[in-house]
Amino acid sequence: MTYCLGIKVKEGLVAIADTRITAGTNTTTKKKMYIAQKDNYSLFIMTSGLRSVRDKAVHYFEELIEEGVVYNKLYKAVNAFGEQVKRVAVEDKEALERAGLKFNLNTIVGGQLKDDAEHKLFLLYSEGNWVELDEGSPYVIIGNSGQGKAILNRVLDDESTMKQALKAGFLSFDSTRVSNNDVEFPIDVVLYKKDSFSIVEHRYEKKDLEKVSELWAEKLKEDLDEIPEDWMDISFDKIQVKQD
Repeated sequence: MTYCLGIKVKEGLVAIADTRITAGTNTTTKKKMYIAQKDNYSLFIMTSGLRSVRDKAVHYFEELIEEGVVYNKLYKAVNAFGEQVKRVAVEDKEALERAGLKFNLNTIVGGQLKDDAEHKLFLLYSEGNWVELDEGSPYVIIGNSGQGKAILNRVLDDESTMKQALKAGFLSFDSTRVSNNDVEFPIDVVLYKKDSFSIVEHRYEKKDLEKVSELWAEKLKEDLDEIPEDWMDISFDKIQVKQD
């Protein structure tokens, strides 16, 4: 399973991708982030699904860029990547399904190209169709998303800073990590500031963020103790103490 998160705030974009690949009982570490970066052209791609589908679609898309194809708006690049996913489906879907594997690739694409008025964030489905994230839905998770949504829903909005988004994003990943064996460090973090046309990337190992995880766990326990308890009395008063 995968954990990939994209967040859009007014200041820019924050993205987090874990690197664990699970195949049967074997686990390996592989990059799930692809970045295309040049003048007035900044985009990143994160994927969740079959690794073979991901690698093939990314290679096809990368080849287009290397051959000189230029996209002036991000949605056009998203369309182009979607076409590569559909191309892989034509080539491999039938064989994969005969082998008992579902053709599956969900993709987060973010960035800003020359004629985009602002930074953009898209969710692309296996079928090649997509939706754009906006103020009403400032984040998207692909892969193992169940445990990581609660904190994002509570603290994120369009006014959040990129630092707040990254903190919340890491805690979302950490909540998922402690609940699932197939999501783990290292994680790749991508930051993009609006109109900068410059993506920065950094990889964090477990040792880099252990203290943050421990601090978060401690604060949760402290906050739990501070929640008033008088509202529980009406229930606990119903407990009948057995008399000898």
